[in-house]
Amino acid sequence: MELSLKFDLRAPTWGASTADLYAATLDMCEWADGVGFRTVRLLEHHGSPDGYLPSPLLLASAIAARTRRLRVAVRALVLPLHDPLRVAEDVAVLDLVSAGRFDLVVAAGYVPYEFAMFDRDIADRARLLEEFVDVLKQAWVGAEFDYRGRRARVATRPYSQPRPRIVLGGSSAAAARRAARIADGFEPTQYSLYRVYLEECARLGVSAGPPMPPRPRCQFLYVAADVDRAWSELARHLLHESNSYGRWLADAGTTPLFREARDIDDLRASGNYRIVTPEECVALATEVGPACELELHPLVGGLDPGLGWRSLHLFADRVVPALREAGMLMTPADPCA
Repeated sequence: MELSLKFDLRAPTWGASTADLYAATLDMCEWADGVGFRTVRLLEHHGSPDGYLPSPLLLASAIAARTRRLRVAVRALVLPLHDPLRVAEDVAVLDLVSAGRFDLVVAAGYVPYEFAMFDRDIADRARLLEEFVDVLKQAWVGAEFDYRGRRARVATRPYSQPRPRIVLGGSSAAAARRAARIADGFEPTQYSLYRVYLEECARLGVSAGPPMPPRPRCQFLYVAADVDRAWSELARHLLHESNSYGRWLADAGTTPLFREARDIDDLRASGNYRIVTPEECVALATEVGPACELELHPLVGGLDPGLGWRSLHLFADRVVPALREAGMLMTPADPCA
């Protein structure tokens, strides 16, 4: 079983300040590195009124500098919104700073106003994704190559050889088949799509790469001594996250992992949000088994870092020892030289 953290740095005006959330993120990652967490996952969106994290590669580099074992993942980078040459350079530097502890997942994106903001046509997103993935592959060789009729070269070679892995994220069968053609792996929003990916890899005669990583048991997990009190403290933050995602996904017409909720009772009934006691968390982990992942989102919706720390410390003090005693925890990677 893997333990992971997730951060998107939403900072609604009524929540914790942006500065406090970013500082807490770095401190929490450094703490998690010593406790035995395996991964931190960073997300990306642009132009959101709540300040959703727009520069995950930059934050990933800062986290890598504060940690020694923790894998730092950007899942997912909306690649069509970026200059692929700049991404190639930034990832090369990040891969060096982290000594290969960086995982890159790229996706086509789905929020229309983000594409308008960057003067991109959302109808071109699949084409741009494929083109830019090819650019990354060529750039990390280190030699000159042709990019849209001009010469380009990314001279800084990444730590990972022959190059960093490129994994595609997606929520459709088309994305699964695209991943089989152009990527080193696939991370779908629904596990059924991974079977489509494996079938397409077999049809094309290509390796599917490492198996799909463990998936979180639920969209949100929080450990509390008093569950009802925690629901009351987190209600506004959870509703903000769920309803923000729900609007984006509804507008995009994509399969909704989140739906807009009327109140906290709706969220409790959805199953996406689980607030549990330490004992219930151990039982949940035992139920889902060692092949799963427990992912904590301690600053959800601009949550006061003090409340996030309270849950993390309770998890470390009461849940982690029980999981370790049961032999369920994956051993953290050796520290990098």
